[in-house]
Amino acid sequence: MTRLAGKTALITGAARGIGLAFAKAYVAEGARVAIADIGIQRAQQAATEIGASALAVEMDVTNQPSIDNAIARTTAHFGPIDILINNAAIFTAAPIVEIDRADYERVFDINVAGALFTMQAVARHMIAHGTKGRIINMASQAGRRGESLVAVYCASKAAIISLTQSAGLNLIPHGINVNAIAPGVVDGEHWDGVDAFFARHEGKPLGQKKREVAAGVPYGRMGRAEDLTGMAVFLASDEAKYIVAQTYNVDGGNWMS
Repeated sequence: MTRLAGKTALITGAARGIGLAFAKAYVAEGARVAIADIGIQRAQQAATEIGASALAVEMDVTNQPSIDNAIARTTAHFGPIDILINNAAIFTAAPIVEIDRADYERVFDINVAGALFTMQAVARHMIAHGTKGRIINMASQAGRRGESLVAVYCASKAAIISLTQSAGLNLIPHGINVNAIAPGVVDGEHWDGVDAFFARHEGKPLGQKKREVAAGVPYGRMGRAEDLTGMAVFLASDEAKYIVAQTYNVDGGNWMS
């Protein structure tokens, strides 16, 4: 369990859910992890839970000085960054005729611009330090196809897949591998809100949409955060050094490509 020994990772949106599962898995593999999150109190609780190999860092991916400060704080505490996971994102849903422009702009500011400019800042840092780094972007099965009520979120995750391809091609001459993970439906606290949205717009009882989604996964259940950690560790390790600009589905068989 030392595939990431001596490495420093910065993970955005890491105070809970998938990001926190990644942080724990990386520490178990020997890495030091900066838990970057806009909710600093949650981040501090997570870092305390993990121990000395974790550092809580306040970070707003829509604010460039906040991104730069998070990188500076991480490097001051642990040294140069070897791994970035762009995990911070928000979900939104609405019928096409009800999409709100402000909501659209917020989703793209966090999910797309936040990932792009965090990736840019960390890539500059890696190049300056001569680091043969790894950048992992969190896409989604929603980025593989359109969904009737989820146009904006789907478009934002499709953009992440495209950015991963472009950045992967652009940064590999510097020895920086950029790849992405596309989860399927992952259970968690956010699903209460998602289920309530579909209950309202599809006229279903609360809980029914979640049961239908779970039943539709070929594996037989919704994903869990821990189901994604193996791919996240692999892509950050030397085992994946010849993998460039790819997006891997980890979704229980929901999408085949």
